[in-house]
Amino acid sequence: MRPSHAAVWQLSNQSREDAIRLRAHLQSLRDSHQVDIALLDEPYRWQDYSVLAMDMDSTVITIECIDEIADFCGKKPEVAAITEAAMRGEISDYAESLRRRVALLQGLDESVLQEVIRSRLKFTPGVKALVDTARNNGLHTLLVSGGFTQFTDFVTQKIGFDQTRSNTLEIVNGKLTGRVLGRIVDATVKQQTVAAACKLLGVGIGRAITIGDGANDLKMMKPSGLSIAHRAKPAVAAQAMQSIRYGGLDNVLDWFA
Repeated sequence: MRPSHAAVWQLSNQSREDAIRLRAHLQSLRDSHQVDIALLDEPYRWQDYSVLAMDMDSTVITIECIDEIADFCGKKPEVAAITEAAMRGEISDYAESLRRRVALLQGLDESVLQEVIRSRLKFTPGVKALVDTARNNGLHTLLVSGGFTQFTDFVTQKIGFDQTRSNTLEIVNGKLTGRVLGRIVDATVKQQTVAAACKLLGVGIGRAITIGDGANDLKMMKPSGLSIAHRAKPAVAAQAMQSIRYGGLDNVLDWFA
């Protein structure tokens, strides 16, 4: 049997007042016991969804790739500070924040990207089980990331996403130029990508499950049928329908009938 770090309560037989009191009580226990709690009116059903869309950095994988790249040129603290501010929603223009961070990588050898993949990239526990289960139930799986193609390509190969969308670093003569090619994948592009995937399937975005951790994920999460915050910034967790703070992504499997 798969070990779980989640507790699931159904609220279908509770009055509204009792449900509010129960929710407050259970959430107060969450951190002291370090267990994730999902409160459901009834179990979710895979047949009610058509798309699973996930962020990559700090969601599908445990690192922020750009921060680790910056470590190879001694600029990780500076880049990580911008990343944290952007993920908390303190920088309104995500695209500009990414340009600022990428500019600090100018001159790095492109081999650094593969070294980060080889030595630092780790998958979030449970992600493979979640994606496999979603696909086995007929969902289209989408990796939509403000990160870079070298990493999304690797992740897609290992995890098996059906589709990816991410940013392309400009590389000339084997060196990073400090620029990003094409339109940057920001919150708007993420939302548009999820909506387009749903449209191709002939369904609305309400049939999407979205999972993310940062402020730039909220725009795709809010209109989706099930939004899940994963080890997210407080502002993101507060706006998501469900939240995972301690367990793996396979906790989601406990919520489905």
